[in-house]
Amino acid sequence: MQKSKRKLLFSVTKKDFILQPFKASGAGGQHRNKVETAMRIIHKESGAVGQSSEERSQSQNKRIAFRRLVEHKKFKTWMKLKAAAVECGMYEIERMIEVAVEDAMKEENLKIEVFENGRWIEQ
Repeated sequence: MQKSKRKLLFSVTKKDFILQPFKASGAGGQHRNKVETAMRIIHKESGAVGQSSEERSQSQNKRIAFRRLVEHKKFKTWMKLKAAAVECGMYEIERMIEVAVEDAMKEENLKIEVFENGRWIEQ
């Protein structure tokens, strides 16, 4: 059987997320209401959110919240767009456009006119 050749297009690290532990509410007694075992995780770029408060352990809730986040429609869409942009060289194209705009906006390439007394006057 032949392995498919995959290449890393981008990576997602802990700094790309906001981790918010919080106190779960509902049944479970005093321990549940005093300790921040529930976990909410937000992916900054896509806005996708994963949340879990079912388990007694924060680490278990974190694992579940991450799983829910990566299965979220917003995150999947962001991931596909990011991969397509990297694969198609969109970042290089964007940089080329920025350079072209900077060049076009140089003083020698601009024509400045002012509207005075009912007509346009070149400055």
